[in-house]
Order: sequence, then structure tokens, then C-alpha cells
Amino acid sequence: MFTGIQEILVLVVIILGILFLPRILNRGQEKKPADIKPAFMLSGKLRAAIAVSILWPAVLAALMQPWKKNPVPFFYLGLGPVALIWILYWVFIGFRRNRG
Repeated sequence: MFTGIQEILVLVVIILGILFLPRILNRGQEKKPADIKPAFMLSGKLRAAIAVSILWPAVLAALMQPWKKNPVPFFYLGLGPVALIWILYWVFIGFRRNRG
């Protein structure tokens, strides 16, 4: 009857030791602030390019209303330049990384 209670008490002591022992041992040490750096930072130019990439098709869609008329000119004038500029940027960055 007492062996079951002893096993439970031993488990409780082990769990409490696992939880509280690191805190007790690290009391004298100062905590160092962690320098967290974002994995990817956007520059101002890249943010502007993303904003223009969203606004250009939106403004052209409001002006051309491709859902009422023929949508093909909207694809050429609204989405085409955005896609072309991002493809050229992607190729340019690839050449610049291989060079340096």
C-alpha cells in the first residue's frame, strides 16, 4: 500500500527538481539580453517596389474595369509591367550575387 505512495512522491520530487533546479542554480548569474535579428529585412527601395507593384494594377483595374470589358489589355498594361520589372530584378540580383 505504501509503495504506490512512495513511487508517486518520488516522481513528484523528480519533476519539481527538473523544474526548479535550473532556476536555483542560475540565481547568481545575470541574464544576457538576446540579440534578435530578423532573418530578412526589407530596404526602403524594396518596400517602395512592393507598394508600387500592388498599387499599379489596382489603379489600372479601377480605371480599365477589366471585369466589365475585355481583360486582355489589363493583363498587358497592368500586370505585365509589374511581372517584367520583378523578373528583371530577379535576374539582376542573380548576376550580382554570382559576381561577388
